[in-house]
Amino acid sequence: MSSGKQRATEADYEDEVELEEDGEQFITEDDVLEVVQDDGNAPMDEDDDNDGQDLGEGSSAPVEDNTVQHFTAHTASVFAVACHPTEPLAASGGEDDLGYIWDITDGEVIVKLTGHTDSVSVLGWSSDGEMVATGGMDGRIRIWRRVGKENYRTWEFLTELQGPDEVTFLRWHPKGSVLLAGGNDGTVWLWQLPSGNTMQVFAGHSGALNCGEFTPDGKRILTACADGVLILWDPRSPTPVFKLSSDDARFNLDGITSLGINPSSTLAVVGGAGGGIRVVNLNKGEIVGTLGGHTEGESIESVAFVDLTGAGSGPGVVVTGATDGKACIWDLSTMRLRATLQHEDAITQLLAHPAPKPYLLVSASADKTLKTWDARTGTLIKTHQGHRGPVLGASLGLEGSVVVSAGDDALCGVWTTEVTDEDGVYTV
Repeated sequence: MSSGKQRATEADYEDEVELEEDGEQFITEDDVLEVVQDDGNAPMDEDDDNDGQDLGEGSSAPVEDNTVQHFTAHTASVFAVACHPTEPLAASGGEDDLGYIWDITDGEVIVKLTGHTDSVSVLGWSSDGEMVATGGMDGRIRIWRRVGKENYRTWEFLTELQGPDEVTFLRWHPKGSVLLAGGNDGTVWLWQLPSGNTMQVFAGHSGALNCGEFTPDGKRILTACADGVLILWDPRSPTPVFKLSSDDARFNLDGITSLGINPSSTLAVVGGAGGGIRVVNLNKGEIVGTLGGHTEGESIESVAFVDLTGAGSGPGVVVTGATDGKACIWDLSTMRLRATLQHEDAITQLLAHPAPKPYLLVSASADKTLKTWDARTGTLIKTHQGHRGPVLGASLGLEGSVVVSAGDDALCGVWTTEVTDEDGVYTV
């Protein structure tokens, strides 16, 4: 890590990302702690979607496969995948120390993302789709950018950033060319691109960083670590806005494994390794809810907010997915469980669709499938099959019309989330 890099001033940050100063209206009716235990609700859809045999990795037996495209350039497990914001492109990274940008329509390699000496574990596109970042277990973060304005077929290596020890997450700012990353050394870094200047280094965690996010309004950063510490940061200051830890018995989650922030940037839902879930008011830095629903001791692996009404305001509806194979849909205005969705093995990722169908949800699982659900009712719409091993990650592309997967079997799959004639009939 280079100590010679200069942190950006407050003015630098405001030049890069417009920070609104208008006040936020926060709900108050939720500021009451309510514990909701699992009431034993069965999944709302009981369709049997396991017509195929249970096939292990490397099996020569046929696998049910309804993909529209495969990507097979990786030679080992694929850990991460991200779809381009607008174009039919995906970026993937894996255990083979490589990343790729590829065309999701035909599986063609657009560019090979080289330079890592260990697994490429995380990656992401800038909000405008002009840059892609890869992060590796080697501690390197490498940035590529598009060449020219004609198309998205030509890319060039831009710069390598020095930051955390081993990169565990990275996120682009929702509005500007600012990149956030955390590592297993407990540090959180913020850079301005394309210059690569270090804007801030946050050092308030004692354990490995498991997750971090910009708030949807872009004004704050929320990070969480394996030691169970949750910190809200102002990007312009190295001092935490607030900090919650397991020193508060109500916040003891056996380590934080996942988090999500509602579209209003007012509430965070934080999942733990022991199956616990806490709802935190980001304005006050207080715990305002505890959610049950998952099996004790089963880690909460993913949190996603879904917009069931299209209003995009209020506390919101959140979905939590865990290693118990359950996805629980919660209404945060009442702290009540709406529905329970079920996979046959651990849920690894949850994805909420964008408008015009924001009520659709995709779940990825170690049971080798992905599923698209109607979160309003808990109805299963479509099961996406084709993997021979656990699905480790997923991303929605082309305005949610396709989902792309990252598999432990070295495969990336592409499926349509819309129901086709072969899938049956589904109407909304």
